[in-house]
Amino acid sequence: MKEAIILAGGLGTRLRQITGEVPKPLAPVCGRPFLEHLLRYLAAEGIARVCLAVGYRREMIMEHFGQEFAGMELVYSIETEPLGTGGALRQALELMHAKDILVLNGDTLFKIPLQQMFDAHQAEQSKVTLALKPAHQASRFGSVQVIEGRIMAFGAAQQGECHYINGGIYILQKDLLSRPDLPDKFSFEADFLQPELGNLDGASFISDAYFIDIGVPEDYHRADRELCVN
Repeated sequence: MKEAIILAGGLGTRLRQITGEVPKPLAPVCGRPFLEHLLRYLAAEGIARVCLAVGYRREMIMEHFGQEFAGMELVYSIETEPLGTGGALRQALELMHAKDILVLNGDTLFKIPLQQMFDAHQAEQSKVTLALKPAHQASRFGSVQVIEGRIMAFGAAQQGECHYINGGIYILQKDLLSRPDLPDKFSFEADFLQPELGNLDGASFISDAYFIDIGVPEDYHRADRELCVN
């Protein structure tokens, strides 16, 4: 597994009070842009080529990272208008070469062993595999129901129960979103994964590795503390 897509085109409105007009992937965390932490993780895991799906203030991201970072080739899939995570992902997949592609959310760092996830994905011959993290309290991430390793449903987490949350890392077949009936703009999880679960037979890769999502101010500040240590 040598190729990855990072979805980095969001507006980051919930962090605007902290970051101003800086796009969320460039939000400073422990002295460097959060996206840099994510890219260094991918480089350490052996990824050689990364497609950054960019939209809002994309010129700032492209100028900062250029065409190469930490030995990895960088290419860009540009949203000229917001496409949602699904539309952005479908566009970025056109730039990839492999049969199975690693996809990551640009505001999440989940330090799982990527080769192990890829090996599990291939062994299951799944169309899509999701990285999940065990959680022991209700959270803003909701809950993913798993039975015998298969993704069965998405829903709200109940206080006090042990559940799994979506860790923001996927491995999927390159042609997964090539269907002509999909709209130009859609959410990958809400508009595709959830309604298509019965057809996808999605697999899970469960890990209790370090996880942080900087989508809200509280967790952004937590990342700023923790990533200076990790």
